[in-house]
Amino acid sequence: MEREHHPGRRALLGAAALGAGAAVLGGAGTAVAAERGATSGFGGLPVPTVIAHRGTSGYRPEHTLGSYQLALDMGADVIEQDLVPTKDGHLVCRHENDITGTTDVAGRPEFASRKTTKKVDGTALTGWFTEDFTLAELKTLRAKERIPGTRQRNTLYDGRWDVPTLEEVLRWAEEQGKRRGRPVWLHIETKHPTYFRKLGLGLEERLAKLLRAYGREGKDAPNFLQSFEPSSIQRLAKLVSAPRVVLFDAPDVRPADFTEAGDPRTTADLVKPEGLKWIATFAQGVGPWVDLIIPRDDSGKLGEETTLVPDAHAAGLIVHPYTMRNENQFLPADFRRGTDPAAYGDAFGAFKRYFETGIDGIFSDNPDTALLAQADFLKE
Repeated sequence: MEREHHPGRRALLGAAALGAGAAVLGGAGTAVAAERGATSGFGGLPVPTVIAHRGTSGYRPEHTLGSYQLALDMGADVIEQDLVPTKDGHLVCRHENDITGTTDVAGRPEFASRKTTKKVDGTALTGWFTEDFTLAELKTLRAKERIPGTRQRNTLYDGRWDVPTLEEVLRWAEEQGKRRGRPVWLHIETKHPTYFRKLGLGLEERLAKLLRAYGREGKDAPNFLQSFEPSSIQRLAKLVSAPRVVLFDAPDVRPADFTEAGDPRTTADLVKPEGLKWIATFAQGVGPWVDLIIPRDDSGKLGEETTLVPDAHAAGLIVHPYTMRNENQFLPADFRRGTDPAAYGDAFGAFKRYFETGIDGIFSDNPDTALLAQADFLKE
């Protein structure tokens, strides 16, 4: 859920923080004015909501129980999981089915023959893929930091955790919720659902079955379900009642399911009022790339706001943009400090600017920073 420096790849969501000082859902899709510090219509979550992107991926290897636990201990309001399947149909938490950069698989001689090239949603990728491993095989691998050049300190934890299944995460959330006396909120994304359905590994039915098993399928369930493919959210809407969010990539990007179905619409069409009204018929929110809310100019600085946030609220949708990170290389040029791309910039200033747009929340790799920014904003 986030766009990085891969213009040809579909963006991955990591976005969404329940908007500050703006409109939120007060019921079944009705946007109402809310004072700062109010709660959303979903389980009393604070506004703005801080969503831990893949856990605390700014401090621990992403999508590990260690990353999720630290996010919860820091106080994140919601914790995100991305789902891909194994060869034998188990749902595991990885940002992508390509596990070359997030596990030690490349150094495991017993799996050397599994290296292959595949086309995933129109992009050719060479590496190792979850759908070529059974769960038992995948469990022998160890997770590692995805961007060690930027987050060298995170490599300290390479090999400490394995790849968690969604069921393990649901069990962990249940245990942690009982310990804390409140539900642990999750933000669960189906990755490349059309691609996997064509392989006979449909995600939605498997996800719905697990949600029902853990009592997380209802309209008041403590989790959001999200996807870049609207048809995946439509399918989930028929299976469960849990809150649902459609993710948006860059304006010229066509969702993979639209390409498969011959639907010519792109993100630019979906962010228009008519597109948002259509989405509101089967979802409760949208998760746009932050640049769809405030585009950057040629110098990388923030420009003029679009009307996406008020238009989404008018359609009764909450807005969960992605992704905020502390490092200079990810921040708008206005908020960078110094010349080291891996050094921290003025993340607090950037959070404040995004919160002022009225978004309903934001995904962050650094939930502790986001929570401080949240507190600052609520004091104003």
